[in-house]
Amino acid sequence: MGEIEGTYRVLQTPGTRLGAQTLAGVSTLEPGQTLSAKMQEKHLHIRVKLLDNTVEIFDVEPKRDGQALLTQVWRHLNLTECDYFGLELQHPRSYWIWLEPMKPIIRQVRRPKNTLLRLAVKFFPPDPGQLQEEFTRYLFALQLKRDLLEERLPCADTTAALLASHLLQSEIGDYDETLDREHLKANEYLPSQERFLEKILEFHRKHTGQTPAESDFQVLEIARKLEMYGIRFHPASDREGARINLAVSHMGVLVFQGTTKINTFNWSRVRKLSFKRKRFLIKLHPEVRGPYQDTLEFLLGSRDECKNFWKICVEYHTFFRLFDQPKAKAKAVFFSRGSSFRYSGRTQKQLVDYVRDSGVKRVPYERRHSKTRASLRALTADLPRQSISFTEGMRTSASPASTNASFYSVPTSPLAPRGPCDFKDSSGSLTEPQAPDAKRPAAERSGGAAADGDARRAQSPGPPAPQPCQGPAADEAYFIAKEMLATERTYLKDLEVLTVWFRSAVVREDAMPADLMTLLFSNIDPIYEFHRRFLREVEQRLALWEGSSNTHATAGHQRIGDILLRNMHQLKDFTSCFQRHDEVLSELEKAARRGGKLAAACRAFELQRVCYLPLNAFLLKPVQRLLHYRLLLSRLCGLYAPAHPDSADCRDALQAITEVTSALQHSLARLENLQKLTELQRDLVGVDNLVTPGREFIREGCLHKLTKKGLQQRMFFLFSDVLLYTSRGVTGTSRFRIRGRLPLRGMLVEEGERERSVPHCFTICAAQKTIVVAASTRLEKEKWMRDLNDAIDMAKRGSDLSLVLPGSVLCAPPYRSSEAASLEQEAEEAGGPHGSLEGQGQRRANTTVHVCWYRNTSVSRADHSAAVENQLSGYLLRKFKNSSGWQKLWVVFTNFCLFFYKTHQDDHPLASLPLLGYSVSVPEEADGVHKEHVFKLQFKSHVYFFRAESKYTFERWMEVIERASSSPARAGPSEAAA
Repeated sequence: MGEIEGTYRVLQTPGTRLGAQTLAGVSTLEPGQTLSAKMQEKHLHIRVKLLDNTVEIFDVEPKRDGQALLTQVWRHLNLTECDYFGLELQHPRSYWIWLEPMKPIIRQVRRPKNTLLRLAVKFFPPDPGQLQEEFTRYLFALQLKRDLLEERLPCADTTAALLASHLLQSEIGDYDETLDREHLKANEYLPSQERFLEKILEFHRKHTGQTPAESDFQVLEIARKLEMYGIRFHPASDREGARINLAVSHMGVLVFQGTTKINTFNWSRVRKLSFKRKRFLIKLHPEVRGPYQDTLEFLLGSRDECKNFWKICVEYHTFFRLFDQPKAKAKAVFFSRGSSFRYSGRTQKQLVDYVRDSGVKRVPYERRHSKTRASLRALTADLPRQSISFTEGMRTSASPASTNASFYSVPTSPLAPRGPCDFKDSSGSLTEPQAPDAKRPAAERSGGAAADGDARRAQSPGPPAPQPCQGPAADEAYFIAKEMLATERTYLKDLEVLTVWFRSAVVREDAMPADLMTLLFSNIDPIYEFHRRFLREVEQRLALWEGSSNTHATAGHQRIGDILLRNMHQLKDFTSCFQRHDEVLSELEKAARRGGKLAAACRAFELQRVCYLPLNAFLLKPVQRLLHYRLLLSRLCGLYAPAHPDSADCRDALQAITEVTSALQHSLARLENLQKLTELQRDLVGVDNLVTPGREFIREGCLHKLTKKGLQQRMFFLFSDVLLYTSRGVTGTSRFRIRGRLPLRGMLVEEGERERSVPHCFTICAAQKTIVVAASTRLEKEKWMRDLNDAIDMAKRGSDLSLVLPGSVLCAPPYRSSEAASLEQEAEEAGGPHGSLEGQGQRRANTTVHVCWYRNTSVSRADHSAAVENQLSGYLLRKFKNSSGWQKLWVVFTNFCLFFYKTHQDDHPLASLPLLGYSVSVPEEADGVHKEHVFKLQFKSHVYFFRAESKYTFERWMEVIERASSSPARAGPSEAAA
């Protein structure tokens, strides 16, 4: 064939015949590396930069998954809470991506010799108290140090200097001007550090005696309050092409314009996250999407960037929101659709439970500092190490104002094994979910950076302030202030139900007349803006209070009276707004009763989960909140001695708020009565004009009426002029149908037990009808008879208020004898006429009407008034009777009901627990609950345990729940026997 032996003829391809260049392909070989050398390598040498800036090399097999490398790093660091961390590497387009545990390393790290991975915090919890290991907090502090230097944690200059001063204290110890200046010359904490130098030194001087572990915690506490804490931007654009930044956090997906957060899509509102090419899609739940469309779309730079952000969202959602990691889906045999990516680590709950319950032996760790005092003096390159004991380091004082250091110093002894922390508090934010141990030091309580104003006042030099009050009084004052903060957060969420959610609902449907819209929101919007500012002030002051745990703290940190005094005086300016709320409620009710789009919009809105109370109940919140301020200020004034530096401000604030509440006392009574009447107007079928001038609500509750068929359950409603009794509506509705009307004029109430041998019964003799009813207990009977007799006396002095009951079937029958009336057969069975009851839709089953029906009890106007001052919010741990684990929840007590949220930022509750009929007590030995500050709720066989963060908080929850359930006013010891 004319060819040389041992060679092969190269056949031309169609491309080469046309003159196309031969493609060389993409080489994955390192420079200077041959194919044979690459095939001979059995291991990859991966370089990892740790958080202290040291670089370690790890050997892994090329075909192993990323988890193999992660495991080596965790083992090298002896890191227990490793799921908070990850390894990141830089994409060729300069954005950072996380090493995936389930994907082969060789497919992620293309050029190992030229690639530097770095250890970084992957999941930022909202509260440092959730980090149970001191070593973990140390690594988090190093991450924040890196973020400051890389300008990923923008903050005010004062806050940046304060953070740098705590980092300086952690690394080189107490203040020494010469050594500080030398250290700051050689080490950079902030960009353009020279202009912060004097401020850093000024702050560092105040940290004398603070241990490295405490300094780490201070860094975390300050940083977590910053808006950019843990935020990693992903550049994108919206549908209009406007440039924005997307980010993800524990609470959901965030949208920024520049560095200003303009929107938050909480996980509770998100139905689905997906991506399609460069488009990132957020599908919202229909009932909570508010003014937004069903699906939101954002455009990222490329498909890879979009998929990378989607993966981060998936991992964040799984880690913070799920109890258990999701199971892997089975791979499709022939075709697959979409990504199979999933989070493969432990969730936060699993991690916290593991660290707390596993009893893993903690090994000592070492801090690697850039320079210590000795190295500064010697100016050598050696990097000495310092060890701090966690179990010996944590102080045990519970006082937030203690003058002792937050940690005992053990500068020379080796580290002892570190025991697991108890659960920590995060009343600051989750944001925040957490109910901490009472023994937790003040330095560890939730809080964060202050705004420039408060930070300057707290840290600037000036005349020496009086020493803060020490001991139990200061501790209790702190928890009163913390209660103020927690309840203010809940109150602001309640206002948002009107200002954000209800407004968007009526605007979207164009359902509200313009004049009514102006009347409603011109009253509520200024109040909402005021309380937003007030909440920020309280948060900032609590952050300083919680952070001032060393001996050099000033009394100005540990007080709340000055803020309360200023804002209570400002509340006087809103008196006219408060006084118009009954007008707003009346006009809204009139417009809704006329039907049309507004009535439909109100009904639809009340079925949304965000409207967890009757809509008109939210209109009462601003005036009711004033009473809560008065209650908390009364507690503070009773706690402080006259010479206390906060006493004068608190007393002046109490006087100011008392003047406001006194001026609004009659307005609040009218408003509460009007709200109750309008609520019952919608709950009752068969009455058209329940809301009548002069009519007052007195009591509602369940009694058993004697009929021809025996005792039958009925719901009774007592007003100042009439007694109504009802039966439950048809199946599928939650309204009550009126069966009888008994005017109070001429009515008599008599004992009836002896004649009829029915326990707890009494006879009601009206002008044209007599009925026999039985209460569930002796106490219930006494309450009904007392209120009926008082109402009858009041009706004799009042005017007759006509009540129209449509339809002749429901009108009062001719007068008969009591014996005949007690045995009459009424048209009150399911087969009777139901009028407008049909098609009305479901109403919420946790209102007092429905709870009284199911719990066989009653509630009076006095009970409602007492409940107004006893609203409470905060984090608790909940445990069921037969479960072993505790669940951390944000709990809101209002309207005789506990509402459970995962965090205080959630828009709607996960569940609710009506407390009418429940008894509250401390656990018994047989319950097997051996924890501090635990109370037990029980109704028949339903048992729940709740754990509070402190003795004060425990006592407050017991107090408000007793008043709502089994307090002496509602149930006595003899009632159980009865």
